[in-house]
Amino acid sequence: MLTIKLPYDEEALLSLVASEEVLLSGRLHVGRDQVHKRLYDTIQAGGGLPFDFNGAGIYYMGPSPAPEGLPIGSAGPTTSARMDPYSPCLMEHGLRLMIGKGPRSQAVMEAIRRCKAVYLQAYGGCGALYAQCVKSCKVIAYPELGPEALLELEVVDMPLFCMIDAHGGIYQRPSI
Repeated sequence: MLTIKLPYDEEALLSLVASEEVLLSGRLHVGRDQVHKRLYDTIQAGGGLPFDFNGAGIYYMGPSPAPEGLPIGSAGPTTSARMDPYSPCLMEHGLRLMIGKGPRSQAVMEAIRRCKAVYLQAYGGCGALYAQCVKSCKVIAYPELGPEALLELEVVDMPLFCMIDAHGGIYQRPSI
């Protein structure tokens, strides 16, 4: 199992092999479709982004309200395909680490290989487990989106696996 600390070391990403297990720690950004659309539109307009993509990762997460005394409620992954229209552009502008669940489009898989990015998958149904990995949570942009605002989490030992590596390798789950 490989441990990756954010901001990541590029060599660590390049060394990942599809199917490899990963423990992720550090500052991780959270954004869903509306955040991706805004990031995309900002890039198209030539504007500045609310965080530096270099060394950063983005998690497609469906947050739930934090119970008293905790930084976040359930923190499970959401379907990655909803970000596919925007992901190639974000990768071309420096994003190299994406986390979600489910398959990606052919265009995204080609951009992953071209940009030497990786797609890590979170385990579906494990929102409570992932919440235990979150040590802090804050809104960093687009607060008007409510629960879909751009968040920054501090995570420790978040368990993931590499679904698509930087060389285009794709993990093929064994059939049952």
